[in-house]
Amino acid sequence: MPDVLVLDYGAGNLRSVVRAVQRVGGDPLISDRAEDLRDARAVVMPGVGAAADTMRNLTEHGLVEPVRDYIASGRPFLGVCMGLQALLSFSEEGGRHPCLDVIPGAVVRLPAGQKVPHMGWNTIRMLRRHPLLDGIPDESYFYFLHSYHVAPEDAEVVVAEAEYGRPFAAVVARDNVVATQFHPEKSGAHGLQIYANFLAQVAAPAGA
Repeated sequence: MPDVLVLDYGAGNLRSVVRAVQRVGGDPLISDRAEDLRDARAVVMPGVGAAADTMRNLTEHGLVEPVRDYIASGRPFLGVCMGLQALLSFSEEGGRHPCLDVIPGAVVRLPAGQKVPHMGWNTIRMLRRHPLLDGIPDESYFYFLHSYHVAPEDAEVVVAEAEYGRPFAAVVARDNVVATQFHPEKSGAHGLQIYANFLAQVAAPAGA
């Protein structure tokens, strides 16, 4: 059985995620099948684009409830960029669009006066330690590409933040769910460390 299912819901950017997982020793499978989600040991949900398109694609692929069920099962889940934003309750991008509502909160536009999208390298500031960030120094650089950011209702789920006009959530974690606003697969050695740390959680015994 593959170590990690990379969820394919028509969002693109899958191959770079697969290569990153392979480079840190993982055995990834790209799939858009709900039955593969049921059997997966771990899931990475990457994504680019708008929330409305993401939710429409998940719905058309019959993946909305399977993704929620997978997360509820307690198995490891990593969301990347839009894969983070889709976890929130709703997005304000292009109107108000319901999302997966796994993490209560909203997806809101970056502050006025800033060039959007926020594209390129930026540092993250760690607010608390988390296994996903093991071996990564504070103020490390990661690659961002987004015009909106998440605003969770519970600030405690924000593990690290970045600054672009004002601070925003760069890494979110709650129970078995971890997610990044940046693209680890485009972020060099520190990005690969993110995937290695996620795979370490997959290998850890349940409850460890």
